[in-house]
Amino acid sequence: MGEDAVELRESRKERGAFFTPAPIARFIADWAVRSPEDTVLEPSTGEAVFLHQAGGTVTDLGGVVTPGQFMGVDIHAGSVERARRSLSSSGIEADLQVGDFFEYRPPRPVDAVIGNPPYIRYQDFTGAARLRAREAAFRAGVRLTALASSWAAFTVHASTFLAPGGRMGLVLPAELLSVNYAAAVRAYLLAHFADVRLVLFSERVFPDVQEEVVLLLADGFSPAGPGTDHFELVQVTGAEDLRADIAYRSWAPPSPADKWTTALALSPAFTEVTGAPGFARLGDWGRLALGAVTGNNHFFALSPRRAADLGLERRDVVALCPPGSRHLRSLRLTRSDLRRLGREGSPTLLFSPRRDPSPAGWAYIHEGEAVGVDTAYKCRVRDPWWRVPGQPPADLFVTYMNATSVALCANDSGARHLNSVHGLFLGEDTRDVEPALLALVALNSVTALGSELVGRAYGGGILKVEPREAVQLPVPGADRVRALHGELTELLPVARRLLRRGDQDSARTAVDELLVGAGMVSDEQLQEVRRAHRLMATRRRTRGRSSR
Repeated sequence: MGEDAVELRESRKERGAFFTPAPIARFIADWAVRSPEDTVLEPSTGEAVFLHQAGGTVTDLGGVVTPGQFMGVDIHAGSVERARRSLSSSGIEADLQVGDFFEYRPPRPVDAVIGNPPYIRYQDFTGAARLRAREAAFRAGVRLTALASSWAAFTVHASTFLAPGGRMGLVLPAELLSVNYAAAVRAYLLAHFADVRLVLFSERVFPDVQEEVVLLLADGFSPAGPGTDHFELVQVTGAEDLRADIAYRSWAPPSPADKWTTALALSPAFTEVTGAPGFARLGDWGRLALGAVTGNNHFFALSPRRAADLGLERRDVVALCPPGSRHLRSLRLTRSDLRRLGREGSPTLLFSPRRDPSPAGWAYIHEGEAVGVDTAYKCRVRDPWWRVPGQPPADLFVTYMNATSVALCANDSGARHLNSVHGLFLGEDTRDVEPALLALVALNSVTALGSELVGRAYGGGILKVEPREAVQLPVPGADRVRALHGELTELLPVARRLLRRGDQDSARTAVDELLVGAGMVSDEQLQEVRRAHRLMATRRRTRGRSSR
């Protein structure tokens, strides 16, 4: 491997550069370049794969690329030089510059901006570069939060180089559809483009990248609007399925800044049902809270056998819901469940003396100090370091990482929880309702689809739902749960037996039928919601398998 190749591989990740497969670049170029005279800018040029493909499009249209018709900028001098040489060998004399895109000024507005913005997460997108990016977005009227990754400002800034009526085709993280920090970007696109299209993939198209991508095709730029109130989207399997005549479907979000993931379900029935009086949001049931962060779970989370071997006393520990969620899939966690898990070796005790530790507790503390547990960040900022702060026992647990869908589980064990699960503390409006019945009624297809829409897919196809997302889960309202008290109480032991056998589908079907009988959802609406849920869950799991 040559020196240039080694350097490229080592620096690409740092710069957020992941070069685009040719079929995707050609699809975007063919969409964006509509005249042999169109001027084209490829920001974050890299190896100029988009400009190369745009040159092919110009040729297909019967033209020849003229000097200065194509432009590009990249912060990496080596990439710019390689791009210049490769373009020149193809007969394309492009105006390529080395520099920061957020300080770049093209000689004139362009007809098309095409490319693949760098993807740098907010943790690594810091300092002067971050400041320049946020200032560039702000000049365009978009205020980005501190959590925004690099692509968000890049997308907004790139559009400002377009001539009126111009087109922007970009490869973006699918975060565009769902994350809160992208709300301003979503609103901006609908406000400044007459036509916005999205292409999604059910398989991963960047073999070495875990991040899911979406193709943004934004047409008809206008600095002052009026834009559009909807967007169109289509999902294909992979890059080989891209073609000019693919059929898009239209979707109008309730508000431009709202998450666009609802469109993936293509389910008007979901909007109808969740907008009706019978449904509420999980946040209406009560307050959702993160679990305790110990700083060192191996030290603080103990099995009963380990605690006994250490000689710890009852005052040294509190009951703990073990990390993970498998034991939270049968609607209630009882004290006997916790004892069984402890006998099986699960960490069901949290070392966190409420008062003075026992002599054995002090010995364990000194043992931790000897190996540096007290120097971990979360420990060293506590006083004393060995007392883990935490909430009282939650009324229900809400799963955080999910292979299927989000599950609720009544906390009948009195256990505390760590940050691998969320705790729901019931409010005044639901305090009189048995928690297990709330967990049961949430086991329905509408809530399951809602979890796919508010959550995010991670490696391996896992559905991750943060607290601020979980509070948006659609659930039956408290009044409806009270009205169904008798039916739910009768169904609860049946559903628990089904869930313990691993038959979640049958348990969910039983709850669905109960909601249909109560008039909360019609048979037709339910079938559409189930179809949409299967589509989204299958898509998430398929992407997870293709990323391995």
